[in-house]
Amino acid sequence: MLVYLPARVLAWAGVSRPAGHGATLALGLAIAALGAALAVWCVFTFAFVGRGTPAPFDPPRLLVERGPYRFIRNPMYAGATLALAGAALVYRSPALLGFCAGFMVVCHAFVLLYEEPALRRRFGGAYIAYCGRVRRWGPRRRPGAAADPSGATAPTPR
Repeated sequence: MLVYLPARVLAWAGVSRPAGHGATLALGLAIAALGAALAVWCVFTFAFVGRGTPAPFDPPRLLVERGPYRFIRNPMYAGATLALAGAALVYRSPALLGFCAGFMVVCHAFVLLYEEPALRRRFGGAYIAYCGRVRRWGPRRRPGAAADPSGATAPTPR
């Protein structure tokens, strides 16, 4: 999904290997590396904290609230999206940027329609409380602060 399809998008758009150096190339590589590092951090967190993997046949046995999951609920999808966005910059490809946007829409739909309901069923109140502390896609100003309808944040008990 993150290697083969983007390669097909680039080939379809007639984009070849980036030429030369420059700020766009450096920024794209930095963003892609940050996204890849975030995704790898998520895999290790699933393995060592959740005692499982991202694979559906071996999901984490414990609710993972540490590592990158302390900041946002879906860091693996965010990391993959960053990696794709970085690649779009490296290749200066509007087609790949469009693929990246489509990927994010698909991830959001998957999270809303399948993943969150499945996690609520599996982990119950612990997952619901986690959702109250950690936003789906963007971090709070203070990680671990509970949501408040007024927009204010309050520290959560540990």
